Amino acid sequence: MHRRTFLKYTGALGAAGAVSASLSACSSGPQSTNDTGSGGGKDRALTAVIGYGNDGTWDPTQTASAFCMAANNHIYEGLLDTDPISRKPYPALATQVPKDLNATSWKFTLRAGAKFHDGKPVTADDVVFVFDRILDPKTQTLAKGFFASWLKEVRKIDAQNVELVLKFPFPDGLARLTLAKIMPKHVFSKPGAWDKAITGLAIGSGPYKQTAHHPKSNTTFEAFADYNGPRPAAFKKMNWLTIVDAAPRVARISGSSAGAQISDNIPYANIQQLRSSGLTVAGGAGMNNLFLMFNTKHKPFDDVRVRQALHYAIDTGKMVEVALKGHGKPSSSFLNEGNPSYRRAKTVYDYDPEKAKALLKAAGVKDLSINILAVNVSWIVDCLPTIKSSWDAIGVRTTLSPQETTAVFTKMDQKQDYQVVAAASNPNQFGLDADLIMHYNYGPTNLWMGYARWADNAIAKQLFKDMDRATQEPDAAKKKAIIQDYIDVVAEQAVLYPVVHNELMTAWDPKKLTGIRAQPYPGINLLQAKWV
Repeated sequence: MHRRTFLKYTGALGAAGAVSASLSACSSGPQSTNDTGSGGGKDRALTAVIGYGNDGTWDPTQTASAFCMAANNHIYEGLLDTDPISRKPYPALATQVPKDLNATSWKFTLRAGAKFHDGKPVTADDVVFVFDRILDPKTQTLAKGFFASWLKEVRKIDAQNVELVLKFPFPDGLARLTLAKIMPKHVFSKPGAWDKAITGLAIGSGPYKQTAHHPKSNTTFEAFADYNGPRPAAFKKMNWLTIVDAAPRVARISGSSAGAQISDNIPYANIQQLRSSGLTVAGGAGMNNLFLMFNTKHKPFDDVRVRQALHYAIDTGKMVEVALKGHGKPSSSFLNEGNPSYRRAKTVYDYDPEKAKALLKAAGVKDLSINILAVNVSWIVDCLPTIKSSWDAIGVRTTLSPQETTAVFTKMDQKQDYQVVAAASNPNQFGLDADLIMHYNYGPTNLWMGYARWADNAIAKQLFKDMDRATQEPDAAKKKAIIQDYIDVVAEQAVLYPVVHNELMTAWDPKKLTGIRAQPYPGINLLQAKWV
């Protein structure tokens, strides 16, 4: 897969702006943005509103699209899946979680009677098929970055049993198995099938099967009658609407004629309105962040003092108060404060305009003009004026250039010149472990480091060695310490670094739904929800 194609279909777009790339796909059945089905009571269809596009890739080995990842968690199963909040692994297609986390061989027995949505049985061949694709050095997938460093191979023992062979003990790997959704070999090994997965083909063994897919409109599901796993479907049918614009999304869940029971990505300005109408609105604080990324080959951003100055100059307190309405915190590390590996970084960019001016003077920088290339995600756009006013105040002439997410990353992928990018990211879509989060953002062949043009820097090369050393460290305490130490380097260098971490808000009707938990990353998880 060519680099541009890989970017378009994968996580760089989805996780950078939490907005999917616009892909063409074929609709199946009549388009509908209304409730599916006419049954009443427990048989009525659940309607959800997702504030992100459904037109990204649906290939589980590739996607970072918020909508598609959330949907795939209902359609597919991993050997193990994880709780959407705690991220603790539980048996999904496998019958149990391995007891020895430090073993270099994990053996799994598949659930008896497990079937794919087309009625065919799930076998060890399907498991090996998926992992072979992920580990294939000739196939560029997003999932490769989550597995290749520690997983050597996956072997078939017999039709119902597989063995995962690890390169070294890696307990965090158990939670990552949810990122390897098991797909039917008899479907996706056919010529052209992966292209169909990109545009919406989804056939798994999970509690819900996809019944129709209309890019930029909606995707529908129904309960899979032959599902015999741990989290059966509670809704006979579901209709997930994609409504990226904030106003119509809020309208869809508001008032007496509300057409949906749940919505993610609730704007902060609408929280009280929705609560006063009887809805529950809850937030999840996690890794969601606004970050700045500098082009280190464009002077003066090759100078660490300039990058630091521009971070110190931002009035993050004002940004949290005005743009985020209090639903966020200035970053004090690359990781958010709730992450298990969090430690306050040695370099924290508390608001200090005088220090910013002193750093620019020390770097010999005068009369600096900056154009901020930004994604047009609504909450990012709300934060941009604070950055501009802060930089203007230290004598840096600043212009704002918010654009469609695809346009922003197309420019970088084409190696066009730029100065600074402001965008959103949330690696918590993939998990909580710091090793995964940092490798998603940093690494010698990482897309982001290619954009920042920093991977050949001597400090970067040592950082990547330290990251690999942390991955292979068997002692949990030592591993955590190595990660915290190299995050201090990431903080000091400020090549790609968060400005604020913010909450993501979910709203639902408590008179109709129970078992909902607001998650700190985009999308929803309804595997433990049900009608009241």
